[in-house]
Amino acid sequence: MSNAIPSANHPAVEKVTAALAEAGATGQVRWLDDAATTAALAAEHLGIAVGQIANSLVFLFDGVPTLVLTSGSHRVDTAWLGAQVGATITRASKEQVKEATGQVIGGVAPVGHPAPVPTYVDTALAAHDEVWAAAGHAKTVFPTTFDELVRLTGGTPTAVAPED
Repeated sequence: MSNAIPSANHPAVEKVTAALAEAGATGQVRWLDDAATTAALAAEHLGIAVGQIANSLVFLFDGVPTLVLTSGSHRVDTAWLGAQVGATITRASKEQVKEATGQVIGGVAPVGHPAPVPTYVDTALAAHDEVWAAAGHAKTVFPTTFDELVRLTGGTPTAVAPED
């Protein structure tokens, strides 16, 4: 892993970095040597458990783009979660993700969006002292905590799948 900032910074990463600084976030954005477009790849790059990765997934809750920050150790059960929150949940298209977040799939951060996005934060992330999230580009991540993610996003803590 490299902490070097590339010579040409990325506009989405700059927005995320600014949003983190404005919110008083504790972690610094890091650039990876290679893209980490999945939780498994990100965990491998960082040398951490896959459950410590906070995947940023955009769904449509009754047609409204909504961010779900989920632990990389499991998948969102959209039928179950929809029943919990009283919404029909469908996957957002790549165009809808870009419009809602200003970022592309594989690098969607929890912050730095053009406008606030309703957010749910997977309570499974609370099991880890440190979690990592994307920072606006597939080669960027930042460390945080469950509590800080909730604070940064104004998100609602919730389980995203039934407990086994």
